[in-house]
Amino acid sequence: MIVRNYLETSPNLQNAHDGIGDIRNVFLFGEQDFETPLRFVIYSEIEPGDSIGIHRHEDNEEVYVILEGTGEMTVNGETRAVKQGDVLLNKPFWSHGLVNTSEAVLKILVFEVGKTKSS
Repeated sequence: MIVRNYLETSPNLQNAHDGIGDIRNVFLFGEQDFETPLRFVIYSEIEPGDSIGIHRHEDNEEVYVILEGTGEMTVNGETRAVKQGDVLLNKPFWSHGLVNTSEAVLKILVFEVGKTKSS
């Protein structure tokens, strides 16, 4: 059994895709942990006004799970409000970004899956 706790792991501060501010990221699992094309699982906290900049990936998909807070997600130029409980899918080659538009920390889980296992 492999268990990692995002509340007990020290986060890394980093800018996310030329967004505003620095995001607190806890890298939970990476490609080396999986036998399938799952690439990573990351827990992130985005401060009010900060963002993950608009970006796109190649042939992978990402799932964003909004754990706490609210914000605005932009996918392929379409922006909509997101809140706790929302789960968003970004298909291959779609552009996407997320901004915290609230006064509270926005907490998310992000999963990325490739079409094939990287070597």
